[in-house]
Amino acid sequence: MTAKPIPTDDAAHLLVVDDDTRIRNLLNRYLMDQGFRVTVAADAAEARRKLESLHFDLLILDVMMPGETGLSLTESLKDSRGDIPVILLTARSESESRIAGLEAGAEDYVSKPFDPRELVLRINNILRRAAATNAPKIDQVIFGPFTYSVARKELRRGAESIRLTDREQEIMTLFALRAGETIPRHELIGDDAEVGERTIDVQINRLRRKIEDDPANPAWLQTVRGIGYRLNMD
Repeated sequence: MTAKPIPTDDAAHLLVVDDDTRIRNLLNRYLMDQGFRVTVAADAAEARRKLESLHFDLLILDVMMPGETGLSLTESLKDSRGDIPVILLTARSESESRIAGLEAGAEDYVSKPFDPRELVLRINNILRRAAATNAPKIDQVIFGPFTYSVARKELRRGAESIRLTDREQEIMTLFALRAGETIPRHELIGDDAEVGERTIDVQINRLRRKIEDDPANPAWLQTVRGIGYRLNMD
């Protein structure tokens, strides 16, 4: 059985706001199991209090809540805290609410009932876009004898070019953009819901065979037990 990732201090911090206790608790457990830090609130008023004292990387808001609605909260946050992306939870029949939410500034929406795996994919997509927007431009990374060009998606050992598959290029680009950071397995899975954690482990092992002198004791693509992998820059 694969160990569940333990949220780290640098993991993305999510605020889940929903008046339905069952959904709130379900998302709290599931998202923490995926390696996120999670804070919950039962309504917009409680969410505002949490926002005053804590930093969040993304908000998940129910549209229909007692008191202030998710739409109203989204709109006001975009005026005052426009840097925090929002995902709205809506009923399938609430097409007008979905449109209004996107117009108010929400990044995305998920219709109830929903598969939590879909929500995680949407969260990861938004966080990656936000990271790419805010991150300084990186042309290449150098680790040991290797150079990886982000623009050309090319890995070289000195003058030797090392052939990578398209998927290996995607993984190396993510490692390069976040060199030295621990990247959870769920982020390495990317947009493909069919790809599981075991598949990621296989792909990392293939990369190691191309990079490492001893793939069984990797110096560069290191495992962070229970969480994911990191590109060692030392």
